[in-house]
Amino acid sequence: PPSSKKKGAKPAAAAAPAAAAPAEPSAKPSPSPAKGGRGKKGAAPASAAEEAPAPEEPAAMETDTPAAGGDDAADDDADEDEEDEEEAGDGDEAAKEGDAAKAKAPAGKRQKGAGGRGAKGGRGGRGVGNKGGRGGRGDTPGGRGGGGLTLTAIQSDKLMKTAARVWQRKEGEPPSEWDEEVVAEIYATELGGGARSPSLQRVQLLEISQYLEQYLWPHFDAEKSSAVHVLSIIMMVNEKFRESVSAWSPFHNHAPEKFAAFFRRAMSVKSDAARALTTCEKTAHLVFLIHVFQSLEDEMVRAVALPLVSLPLWANLSPGRLQLELSKNAQLEKHWRYLMKKEAKAGKAAGKGGDAHVPLKERPDAAWLPALLTEFLEICEAAVGGGDDAAAAGAAAGAGDGRVNRQAAQYCERFVELIIDLLSQLPTRRFVRTVLDDRQLLIKTRMVPLHSHPAGRLYGQLVDLFRFYHGFEINDHTGASLTDEDVASSHCDRLLQFQRLCFKHVDKLKELALGHCGAIEKRPVLTQHLSALEPEELHALATKQLRLVDPEDPWSKDPAFLLEVLVSAFEKRRSQRQAINEMPLYPNEDVLWDENVVPSIAYTGEGCLALPKLNLQFLTFHDYLLRNFNLFRLEATYEIREDIADALRRMGPYRDPETGQVKFSGWARMALPVTSGALAVTEVRKPNVGEAKPAGVTCEVRIDLSNLRGPVRDEWDQIKQHDVLFLMAAEGPSDTFHNGQRAQHQQRQQQGQQRQPQQGRELEPNPAERFGLKYVRGAEVIEVRDGAGKLYNDFSGRSKEAGGPQGNERVYVLALDTAQYQLDVNRLVEEQGDDVYEGLNMLMRRKPKENNFKAILECIRDLMNSDCVVPEWLHDIFLGYGDPAAAQSGNMPNQLKTVDFKDTFLDADHLKNSFPGREVEFTSVSGGETPMPPFRVTFPPPAAAGEDGDGKKRDADGGAVGAAAAAGPLLVESYVPPDPGPYPEDQPNLNHVRFTPVQVEAIRNGVQPGLTMVVGPPGTGKTDTATQILHCLYHNEPGQRTLLITHSNAALNDLFQKLMQRDVPARYMLRLGQGESDLDTDLDFSRVGRVNAMLTRRLELLAEVERLATSLGVPEDVAYTCETAGHFWLLHVLSRWEKFEADAAAAKTTEYVSGRFPFTGFFANAPQPLFKGESIATDMSKANGCMRHIRTMFTELEECRAFELLKGMGDRSNYLLTKQAKVVAMTCTHAALKRADFLRLGFKYDNLVMEESAQILEIETFIPMLLQKAEDGHSRLKRVVLIGDHHQLPPVVKNIAFQKYCNMDQSLFTRFVRLGTPYIELNAQGRARPELSSLYSWRYRALGDLPSTKENQYQLSNPGFAHELQFVDVEDYNGVGESEPTPHFYQNLGEAEYVVSVFQYMRLLGYPANKISIITTYRGQKHLIRDVITRRCAAHPLFGTPAKVTTVDKFQGQQNDYILLSLVRSRNVGHLRDVRRLVVAMSRARLGLYVFGRKALFEQCYELAPSFKHLLKFPTKLAVVPTEAYPPSRKTSEKVAPYLVGDAVAMGHVVNQLALKWQQEQMASAKAHMAQWAPATPAVEAGDAETAAEGAETAAEGEKEAGGAGGDDEDDDDEDDDPKQMET
Repeated sequence: PPSSKKKGAKPAAAAAPAAAAPAEPSAKPSPSPAKGGRGKKGAAPASAAEEAPAPEEPAAMETDTPAAGGDDAADDDADEDEEDEEEAGDGDEAAKEGDAAKAKAPAGKRQKGAGGRGAKGGRGGRGVGNKGGRGGRGDTPGGRGGGGLTLTAIQSDKLMKTAARVWQRKEGEPPSEWDEEVVAEIYATELGGGARSPSLQRVQLLEISQYLEQYLWPHFDAEKSSAVHVLSIIMMVNEKFRESVSAWSPFHNHAPEKFAAFFRRAMSVKSDAARALTTCEKTAHLVFLIHVFQSLEDEMVRAVALPLVSLPLWANLSPGRLQLELSKNAQLEKHWRYLMKKEAKAGKAAGKGGDAHVPLKERPDAAWLPALLTEFLEICEAAVGGGDDAAAAGAAAGAGDGRVNRQAAQYCERFVELIIDLLSQLPTRRFVRTVLDDRQLLIKTRMVPLHSHPAGRLYGQLVDLFRFYHGFEINDHTGASLTDEDVASSHCDRLLQFQRLCFKHVDKLKELALGHCGAIEKRPVLTQHLSALEPEELHALATKQLRLVDPEDPWSKDPAFLLEVLVSAFEKRRSQRQAINEMPLYPNEDVLWDENVVPSIAYTGEGCLALPKLNLQFLTFHDYLLRNFNLFRLEATYEIREDIADALRRMGPYRDPETGQVKFSGWARMALPVTSGALAVTEVRKPNVGEAKPAGVTCEVRIDLSNLRGPVRDEWDQIKQHDVLFLMAAEGPSDTFHNGQRAQHQQRQQQGQQRQPQQGRELEPNPAERFGLKYVRGAEVIEVRDGAGKLYNDFSGRSKEAGGPQGNERVYVLALDTAQYQLDVNRLVEEQGDDVYEGLNMLMRRKPKENNFKAILECIRDLMNSDCVVPEWLHDIFLGYGDPAAAQSGNMPNQLKTVDFKDTFLDADHLKNSFPGREVEFTSVSGGETPMPPFRVTFPPPAAAGEDGDGKKRDADGGAVGAAAAAGPLLVESYVPPDPGPYPEDQPNLNHVRFTPVQVEAIRNGVQPGLTMVVGPPGTGKTDTATQILHCLYHNEPGQRTLLITHSNAALNDLFQKLMQRDVPARYMLRLGQGESDLDTDLDFSRVGRVNAMLTRRLELLAEVERLATSLGVPEDVAYTCETAGHFWLLHVLSRWEKFEADAAAAKTTEYVSGRFPFTGFFANAPQPLFKGESIATDMSKANGCMRHIRTMFTELEECRAFELLKGMGDRSNYLLTKQAKVVAMTCTHAALKRADFLRLGFKYDNLVMEESAQILEIETFIPMLLQKAEDGHSRLKRVVLIGDHHQLPPVVKNIAFQKYCNMDQSLFTRFVRLGTPYIELNAQGRARPELSSLYSWRYRALGDLPSTKENQYQLSNPGFAHELQFVDVEDYNGVGESEPTPHFYQNLGEAEYVVSVFQYMRLLGYPANKISIITTYRGQKHLIRDVITRRCAAHPLFGTPAKVTTVDKFQGQQNDYILLSLVRSRNVGHLRDVRRLVVAMSRARLGLYVFGRKALFEQCYELAPSFKHLLKFPTKLAVVPTEAYPPSRKTSEKVAPYLVGDAVAMGHVVNQLALKWQQEQMASAKAHMAQWAPATPAVEAGDAETAAEGAETAAEGEKEAGGAGGDDEDDDDEDDDPKQMET
């Protein structure tokens, strides 16, 4: 889009200005909402055939969409669940806000300046343009290569023509012939030739053309392939990782046996004498190694990577260090001696045979790392002032500091990244760290010139991370975590040995030797003492006596280096735990705008970042928590940064040139100015013992709400205790800023913080620079008062006054971050700077749902400060070590030998079929000759059975195979459940789902102790399986408590409601959190609701006791309390029953039971007769049922007794949570927020069941495991059941850099799968037609279809359509395909018009609107379709609106009968290349799926090929049958002759003709109505008929114009539109 907007130009996504009045209804067509506009109220819908204006740049950024960094940037806004509700209520105030900000934006544009609706109600703005969803998989071609390409440009590109000619082949065709010159030419022209980094655009084109899959790899030969060939493969693998697609699949799919040879060739390519590698090529090689060591879960990769980091590395240690290390570990010494013996034998054998023997230290697996270290130091030392490569000739970094070779700096950054990755995983750390320490690499990395150079800022941050992992508190060989005491003890021992050595051998250090540890462990003291030594003495001390440095090391001649080595070896390091506790939880201005720490959304994956990664393995739980803490904090920082930028832009701070004071030109909904003197720090408490920071800092802020209108004022008045606010000091743009806006950018570029410019756009200053933001401080609300001092929004009980606040003034008492306050005070004292808190002049709030980061960070920090007690059986697997199957039920002790499956099986045949290949033996039969459910199943012991209970090896039907088939028989007991009572409500709810064998296996494993993982593909009944696991757990382990966790409230409510339909009493179920009100039930399952239900139930039960007492002739006062009822039970009820039971045992007549039963009078209101007199046994069974009803009644009363004794609601609800409830359900976020409360209350649970676990962040999965205190140092958690689908979309991470670089979107479920933890994969779907399930079933191991998907409605075709699924090829509409009105706000008008026309077509045929959903892959398209629907369909009696119009990401977990899917993109595939998103998109439909997109683009995507191969079996022109109508009647086997719709315009003609037919039917109906009633009331009825006819005619005329993508009115009589022709 153009960089500036023309005055008066119509924005790309608007149909009417924001302030436009509602238009009068008109039969004339209004302008088309071509670019996403929100229509005027009442305006007639537009036709797609009308000419659309060319897109122009909008007035502002789409506020829910990130600014850059991936194609799905708009898809994952965390608030969209409430979006529709917000749209109904925030428009008016947002419009006022937009007017106040003077951002006159068009309606519905979702501006960052304006937020208003149009006259029809366009969605209001939500904040800064960068705010929003996840980054995409696969970036738009661009970067250094320029702007994005159209599909035509891609197809006409010389490179793509070469690909089509040389290597692209269709399936079944023979592979192409090899041409080395082609590879060499492509390497030189497209991949940079080693002189520069490849253009992202060009290398992505190579990736699209399948250069690696179809050409490079099939023709690789380890003996013959050139270095260019190898480097080309390396670069293409790196590109696949950059685009987050499977990089190793091409190697697995074709000749995986060659991979080991390729890896050896890749490792030796540097030593190729014929060709020396350039710095760029060395960097690409480093990146390849990084990816290799981050892919150790792949067996093929692991087999070649781990030998590089094994014991032979120590062959290059200095002799003294090798001896020292071996003396510490006897086992390693034994292995080393064996290795040396083996080496000696090999040397002798080579000598005898006359062959050259390569010493161990010169072999590749031992020499690669030392050679790499040497290479790094050479490049790093020359990076500053050492000359530039050709491509980096202009990268000057400052006149006085020397020039920086940018390519060399990038190499150094990537090298340090590789070292960090090696040190952060135990298998790679074990031997590598010793080599690095022997070479003193950490000291050297800090002493090279690049570290102190302004352009080396990122390098310096990476070195800091390297330093952290180098000194991590862990035993490298055992993996045991070192406590603070262990570290302190080791430090003191090391220092004491040094003192002894100095006392004996170094006279100049006698004073050092005689000092105590606390006095000499400080860096200044050590430096002072050691500086007294001469260079020769330093050299002897470091190399010979302490053996810290190899005497042969060239650096050993440098006294400064030796001094730094000695000081670093003996100084006291700050504890990691202490460092975390001293870290501010709120982001400040330094962190907010540091691009190396919090990258912008424009991260492309080219460079590295100074951030931790979440990969497969972690060193310790502290390491795990620390990485998650940092990433979670920075992800929150990114979101806060966008909110601050939005508030600054809306407020518009500036400095008044006359007064010099800061004023504000606008206002913001989420921020208010703070006048001078309105903020004061009121209390600074003394530090706690052992801490340097204050124990608490309190301040008061006074604000004025007089300028705020109703809803916005109410939002400010809803601020309450524990909310987080942000205080800012904004000084406005300075004169320097106006005179030279690029000065600070040049400085940032010198410091290595250069931000990636967007396509065709220059770098712009960040909001902090633009608005003069000086300080940002966070604070937590303690209390809120009005101007008169009245406390409100207080839930602590201190406020006794009722009513809301009075007046316009509000006083917020805030708790400042004590760590940040201490840093500010220290800086004030040391630098004599300004007082931060005196200059704060803005107060900003955030949406409550987005503002819970502080509580979660505190929860993680609390976990780091305490001993995390994870179940012993889960410990190693959680960290990524040991046997992945060790925690499976088959490997766990204390298994349940017999499992009561309750109502899991519907009949005996169902049970037999659920255990295929197993012999089933019924030991007892109830209910006659045929065994009847319920069943108890006794399984053979694991050792005898040898069964594959972990689900790792399965046959096609999901049954266990192998040894399990030959195991002993299953012993099945069919039993009659006890009679629950005589009343209908006593009968339990039963299951009616016929579970598959794999589901039964999942239920069986879920009941057993240990870890159970269930992968549930779409439509396979994950929720039903989870419900049955909970049901069986409750009945098999009645004394245990289960915690139920999900990601979303919707999923939790769905699971909870299904559990309510099972035989689990409601009094044992508790639902915590905010989504309880959405439960579809009359019962209240919240804490208060359950307490009230218990109290109500108490009264009901006491009334029943009173009735029972009356029937027994006992005084009624026994039902006064639960306690008196308990005495009544013992004295009168139980005694009578025991006497009756004893007498009945000796009775011989059938009349005895009915005549002597003591409670006949009480059960007079039960269905009669109670006793039929058929036999004593039958009647006694009925009597036992009646007694069970009474016993249950008194058991419930005993449970109610605590609620009778406890008087406060808080005490009662706490008792309910900690003692009463057996199933406690909550979301993962609620668990993190309330962990401290759960620990304080003593909450306990035995089982954890987690649904949607593949959508939950790692740390949010971990926290629910630790909501209870350890018992004697052990966790009482016995079972963990994780249910999810890692083939669908992962957790939402809004920042693309954290998602792609740090793997933050990896769930614990996915990590366990990558580690090889066995799982059970449900294998039968019952949602979609088999034709539809084929679109995604290839992604799963053996996903089949249930028989029900081939019966009933699935046998009938979709009325009006020739096929049940189709890919509809949509060409450019009015010469335009996809458009991008704002960055990464993708729209496609042609697809939007087509989709809406098909929706209208379906409604005209009679399809219910609630059975149709429209989904799309981008939020820009979602809003465009909503606009068209609103203008064209919403108010029309024929159409209405679909059930949902939303994005694929937000539709995950939902389904509908008919899905219309818009793929939007026409230039490149975008984030649909992530196969997980494809699976979600293709699996939402039950009966019909119609996909609209660009065939030429999507059919050539390698990752999507299996799905599109199936889709493209059908015509790519929509095949319709307009003569049919809903409901369906034609069978799928019947063939019809369809009408093939040419394009969106043709579809509009179809809709117009059907609408015309509807008009004629309406008019005919009106005339018939008139004729029928004319004789009775001619005048009145004729008038009514005339009115009806006119109404039908008017509606039809409007429909002509609105009818989908129809053409102009003149075209309505065209012969192509004749319904008869279409029918033919």
